Amino acid sequence: MADLGVSLGVVVGYLLIALAIGVVAYRLTDRTAEDYYLASRSVGTVVLLFTTFATLLSAFTFFGGPNLAFSAGPEWILVMGLMDGILFALLWYAIGYKQWLVGKAHGYVTLGEMLGDRFDSTALRGLVAGVSLLWLFPYVMLQQIGAGQALVGLTDGVVPYWAGAALITVFMVAYVGLSGLRGVAWTDTLQGVFMLGVIWLAVAWIATAEGGVSALTAGMTDSAPEFAALGGGLYSPQWMIAQAVVIAFGVAAFPQVNQRFFMADRVETLKRSFALWPVLVLLLFVPAFLLGSWAVGLGIEVPDGSNVLPLLLNEYTPAWFAALVIAGALAAMMSSSDSMLLSGSSYFTRDLYRPFVAPDASDAREGWVARVGVAVFAGSTFLASLLVGAGGGLDALVTLGDTAFGGYAQLTIPLLLALYWGGTTRDGMIAGVVSAELVYLAHVFLPLPATYLTWDFALWCMLLSLVATVAVSTVTAPAPAANAEKFGVGAD
Repeated sequence: MADLGVSLGVVVGYLLIALAIGVVAYRLTDRTAEDYYLASRSVGTVVLLFTTFATLLSAFTFFGGPNLAFSAGPEWILVMGLMDGILFALLWYAIGYKQWLVGKAHGYVTLGEMLGDRFDSTALRGLVAGVSLLWLFPYVMLQQIGAGQALVGLTDGVVPYWAGAALITVFMVAYVGLSGLRGVAWTDTLQGVFMLGVIWLAVAWIATAEGGVSALTAGMTDSAPEFAALGGGLYSPQWMIAQAVVIAFGVAAFPQVNQRFFMADRVETLKRSFALWPVLVLLLFVPAFLLGSWAVGLGIEVPDGSNVLPLLLNEYTPAWFAALVIAGALAAMMSSSDSMLLSGSSYFTRDLYRPFVAPDASDAREGWVARVGVAVFAGSTFLASLLVGAGGGLDALVTLGDTAFGGYAQLTIPLLLALYWGGTTRDGMIAGVVSAELVYLAHVFLPLPATYLTWDFALWCMLLSLVATVAVSTVTAPAPAANAEKFGVGAD
């Protein structure tokens, strides 16, 4: 019972600190929509880097990743820690720099708003928002499921699943609703530093207890020799390349990440951030995947449906430290979900509510609608998470969440064309997005092949988005020349 009190004290204490940061940020936040969504485009290098970093880290980092390494070896580090880190850094420059320029010049807050203005199309603006919300809703739900399950595991079931998910949801709504992006960015920075610290402490603790890194690695390869050979696990070169490309391109269009391209205070901030990005990714994913791989050599038994990391920590570290790492896992989930809630609210208010419902809404009114939107969005995903956690079905929502990276990746190539090719048209953009998303959804839900010529279907859908956008653009009317000139591209 004492261990339970320590564990809950650590988690609740962390949540209260996050809420306190949100209250301080609220006192500094204007009541305008731009300040609520983008912190008035005033974010510096450290906060931009860590808020992007923490936003991308969900339950996968602490639970799914180590589980994958436990079952199939540590090679995923090559996908997430190296290839994907470098690919996303390049996209951060190619997309983020251009978005920052036009966003600062014209006051854009969302991707849909920017593309709608580029092509003078409310329909395109609504389409981008609709597609983004389609993939975002189940992804937020999965974070709440992960939080509920984490607290069940930490407390041996004393805290029920629904209570754990509700606790995290209430805290997120409170500080996101209060403080907007400024509070989210500050808490993300706290969460990012916290996550890095506890995961490296876990590595150091277990390595010290078990004779060092060499001994742990030797134990791993003795128990699973295939883990020492590249390609010896479940991975093929085509699979790893496809995963890296789809995840990197998907991340670039994730609403909570894409909006961060608008929020830097100056261009030097962007340049420093994307240059440091691969280093920061490696600093997190290397220890997370090493712990999962080492657990094989340590003889950790993982029952079906369980996570290796809590079991490993319970075996080799005291209860208070295991609670710290679980708090780090909750931080990962919250730092993803809080940004998703804020971005989902902005896409709803800026791209659906304002253009289709209340075009003349004041900035202050939009800000309050956004705060209500955060609560409604979070409440809806929470109810869905309860149904899934209680065995109530909603398998389609879970599938959407699991495949969200590929869904967002279908937006990225049309976005690149809009930013750099003056010949892109409104009809071309709509054709590229709609065709790729429909074919991708068909492969997600219908019994269609997962690969073609050994390459993942998501890559072929991305190619379809390119071909459809270019082909339709060549035979349809371009956007007004003045719109293209706003983006620094000439109409062909």
